[in-house]
Amino acid sequence: MTKQTRRTHSPAFKAKVALAAVRGEKTLAELAQQYDVHPNQITAWKAQLVGGAAEVFGGSATGTAAPVVDVKVLHAKIGELALENDFLSGALGKAGLLSAKR
Repeated sequence: MTKQTRRTHSPAFKAKVALAAVRGEKTLAELAQQYDVHPNQITAWKAQLVGGAAEVFGGSATGTAAPVVDVKVLHAKIGELALENDFLSGALGKAGLLSAKR
């Protein structure tokens, strides 16, 4: 007996099969035969589609919230980097390695 490899289906294929199941024009057995997928898998994809439909219309904004940015910390970092650049350009100028100023 040979071992079968697992099939991976694309999200577009899953959506197509789940939408066909939601429409209800064919039975799960007919859809399973048509798309060569087990009926339990179609039921799971249908449940995922129905459960995630609220997120499509903005019902859950958990992943879309912008991270909080501390502007004071960013300004301090900019000042620190500017000071470092000035120091290094002065040191290179004294050493003769930096001939032209920007």
